[in-house]
Amino acid sequence: MCFLYQQKIFPTPTPQQIKSDSVYLPDQSLQLIMSQKVLLNSKEVTIILHRLACQLIEKHLDFSNTILVGIQPRGVFLAERLKQILENEYQVPEISLGYLDITFFRDDFRRTEKPLEANKTQINFIVEDKKVIFIDDVLFTGRSIRSALTAIQSFGRPSEIELLVLIDRRFSRHLPIQPDYRGRQVDAINGEKVIVSWKENDGEDVVHLVTN
Repeated sequence: MCFLYQQKIFPTPTPQQIKSDSVYLPDQSLQLIMSQKVLLNSKEVTIILHRLACQLIEKHLDFSNTILVGIQPRGVFLAERLKQILENEYQVPEISLGYLDITFFRDDFRRTEKPLEANKTQINFIVEDKKVIFIDDVLFTGRSIRSALTAIQSFGRPSEIELLVLIDRRFSRHLPIQPDYRGRQVDAINGEKVIVSWKENDGEDVVHLVTN
């Protein structure tokens, strides 16, 4: 995706650039001003993660028959953080965590001219008859989750599948998919972007609502 400005095309800013109110264009002759609002700061993200962890414990107890699956790429950071909280702060025994890439299961992957770069799928345990919790940072149209439902079948047939997301954009759904666990529900129009940053990858935990 690119921004078109005065008949010049410039690349989409990175999440690190979006953190700044101003994004400098390559020739530094123009400045693209983007308005942004902090939806969740670091403290609020931490509180939500602990709440989500407690909700998972209420339903799955010791996780003896439950596995976490982070959806690549951004769901992995949330999944790893929840695993860390559950094991280190709530003394849940070792939890199985896998990473699922859905690149070639998407219904639009043949419709783009841009080459797609797949991420790594890493599921080193049995999925058959297990309770699977899909984890992603933002639930938008629901198409990524539909793709994940197809992709997971390559590893067996789970007894049930749940969905946990940090941000639920409830008015943007294309498919009848809803989360079982949500951190925050956001009413955002299609022209707005929800950018989730994690300290492991972006330097800080923060969620921005960005408007072009």
